[in-house]
Amino acid sequence: METKVTKSEEEWRRELTPEQYEVLRRQGTEPPFTGKYAYSKEDGIYRCAACGNELFSSDTKFESGTGWPSFYEPAAAERVELRPDNSHGMNRTEVVCARCGSHLGHLFDDGPAPTGQRYCINSISLDLDSNPEDES
Repeated sequence: METKVTKSEEEWRRELTPEQYEVLRRQGTEPPFTGKYAYSKEDGIYRCAACGNELFSSDTKFESGTGWPSFYEPAAAERVELRPDNSHGMNRTEVVCARCGSHLGHLFDDGPAPTGQRYCINSISLDLDSNPEDES
């Protein structure tokens, strides 16, 4: 496993936009159908906008109709962490980046085959790397 990224909240505030900070560090949610990746069909790897951790492949992205980018599985199970989320009177599963602990979205059991899962992720939590093989 990669080295964990640990920063103070002040460091996160300086490095992230106010909108990113609200979602990634304060568990906010962007409005549906507004994120830059909601309808994206571009190939590549979706990385954590806070730390660059490889999270999802465009190969697992699907149109869920919910207004947020949806994936049926992460790039690797150890790249994300699942946590119980009982906020707002709901019982959900929060998805966070395993490397930096940033909030990404939620996991639901209404996705397509082969997993039946829907990782419902905020666009603002992601950066699309359309040339992942070019990294050195």
